[in-house]
Amino acid sequence: MVLIDKLVICGVGLIGGSFALALREAGAVGRIVGVGRSRAPLERALELGVIDEIATGWENALDGAGFVLLAVPVGQVEAVMVAMAPHLQAQTIVSDAGSTKGDMVAAAYGHLAAHLARVVPAHPIAGAEKSGVDAANKDLYRQRRTVVTPLAENDPAAVAQVKKLWETCGAQVSEMAAREHDRVFAAVSHLPHLLAFGLVHELAGRANAELLFANAASGFRDFTRIAGSHPEMWRDICQANRQAILGELDQYLSELAYVRALLFANDGNRLEKLFEDARRARTDWGCGQVDGGGGGVAE
Repeated sequence: MVLIDKLVICGVGLIGGSFALALREAGAVGRIVGVGRSRAPLERALELGVIDEIATGWENALDGAGFVLLAVPVGQVEAVMVAMAPHLQAQTIVSDAGSTKGDMVAAAYGHLAAHLARVVPAHPIAGAEKSGVDAANKDLYRQRRTVVTPLAENDPAAVAQVKKLWETCGAQVSEMAAREHDRVFAAVSHLPHLLAFGLVHELAGRANAELLFANAASGFRDFTRIAGSHPEMWRDICQANRQAILGELDQYLSELAYVRALLFANDGNRLEKLFEDARRARTDWGCGQVDGGGGGVAE
């Protein structure tokens, strides 16, 4: 069943490309048009059959478009909205796939104020270590979560359409307020990425870095896997959600100070208690979770 006659993907990489492939596989989309900053990725997407055509500009892209997915780094969203605003048609639903929502909402109010009924922010919690359209996968969102953060001005039918499209991709969809979303993901996504990047950077700067990495095994690999994520994207996420991340970082630094105090005091009993509490919480979560994704390209 075709849900969207013309789908526009802005940023045809892992996230946007996977969205396009999943909807094409389901027969839910008629024509898929790609638009982006540079030509080469779009040509590759066309070659791979992820898109059907490359837009010559926003006027061409938005002509008759039913749905636009902004799958670009969050730092680019505002500029994209400025460029698309003069050509946006009344029927077009605009959504995104960004890991932060406060900046998306602010940009929508600032530049798409006349179209707020059909601007529906969303966040698919999925990713992979590799980025780019070559990594796109029609099953990327299957059994993963997608969080929709509707605006007060949204037309319920537009929200329902966004949910339906993500469900068609295989995602399990839920709703959350944008501010709550950013606080939650500062804790469970943005802070872990910051820690992984920081640890790898610190070790890489040591005189014996080669020796350290040569002896690193699965524990280090598991902890630092997400440090292989896209640097520009994570720079933008950290800047966009910096206040919430700073709050989470302060809490984590307090926890580290407590762990350090236990080590300094050689308090094995309390260390074991802390480890047991953490192990139990991790085990309980792991047994009931819906897979939240890999390397954090949109996570």
